[in-house]
Amino acid sequence: MKRLTAYVLGISLLLAGCGGPVDPDKAQESIQVIAMDTAMLITTYGERSPAAAYAAEDIIRDLEDCLSRTIETSDVSRLNAAGGEAVEVGEDLRFLLREAARLSAETKGAFDITVAPVASAWGFTTDSFRVPSQEELDTLLKLVDYSAVYDRDGPSADSPAVSLGPGQSIDLGAIVKGYAAGKIVGILREYEVPRANINLGGNVLVWGSRPDGTPWRVGIQDPARPDDKNALAGVLELTDSFAVTSGGYQRYFEENGKRYHHIINPATGYPADSGLASVTVAAPAGSQALWNGTMCDAYSTALFVMGEEKALDFWRDHQDGGSPFELVLVTEDSRVIVTGGLADRFTLDENSGYTCETVSYETAS
Repeated sequence: MKRLTAYVLGISLLLAGCGGPVDPDKAQESIQVIAMDTAMLITTYGERSPAAAYAAEDIIRDLEDCLSRTIETSDVSRLNAAGGEAVEVGEDLRFLLREAARLSAETKGAFDITVAPVASAWGFTTDSFRVPSQEELDTLLKLVDYSAVYDRDGPSADSPAVSLGPGQSIDLGAIVKGYAAGKIVGILREYEVPRANINLGGNVLVWGSRPDGTPWRVGIQDPARPDDKNALAGVLELTDSFAVTSGGYQRYFEENGKRYHHIINPATGYPADSGLASVTVAAPAGSQALWNGTMCDAYSTALFVMGEEKALDFWRDHQDGGSPFELVLVTEDSRVIVTGGLADRFTLDENSGYTCETVSYETAS
């Protein structure tokens, strides 16, 4: 995996070096990081901006080393290569395995980290794209079962171990960046960062407000124009929030005139054909930041697989729980659907060609 970090030194470093006062509305540090197979941008404000930004990068690097499926020494690679035997793993992987099991159960299998062998058959792990035969998919689908991941105690209390079912492997790509964003919230609190904008490649964390006191503006890419980064379906205005987008436009290949994207339906083994072009999940980055960041990442994938009606039913069913979230759904028939909690914080791009609908909690499903 290519690893490169480009550092853009902000004015905060210069001011700190001169010993003068630091204006939290101007002082900032921006770091561009290439990790987890995506480009990331970490922008922090305040007197301790440099230390906070580099500490956030350290978290990303550590998680990549531990949880990447393509790094042979990672906990995930060792677990995948163990042939069903128990492997001692770190707390990060153990936490994500527990959360993945819970989220899989909640979504009735629409989110499942054990779909990895199926995704590999399509070539999305190695970029060697192909359309597998139905016979091959039928065989691999027998391995897709999140309940077969077993969490146990190792030889001592300090050596937790987990195991997979025979032939299984896992991929945390649909959950790890959300988890990283949740951990970065802890860094922002520790370093007393007043405002920050963290973009982990489709996983956005906005902290505080913009320097002018207004909410951060988070653009939602127009799935119909993926090559134009300035083409938006709309804009969300958020503070202290996560916003995670998944869409079939993000990674795909074409064969015999048909497009195949990377979001696999664990029930069929094929790219999800749900009528949705993208799903954005937003939730507060408050006291439950670690769980909410992880949840947003997983839900964006699961709800894309579910499709419009089931996704909205799922949203309504979860509004009375401890971790409320909101949605922006972009459909393949050129509609943008915004759930009630975001209605006054979303602006449709007038040039997008989409129509906008708002749904409420009370709306009968």
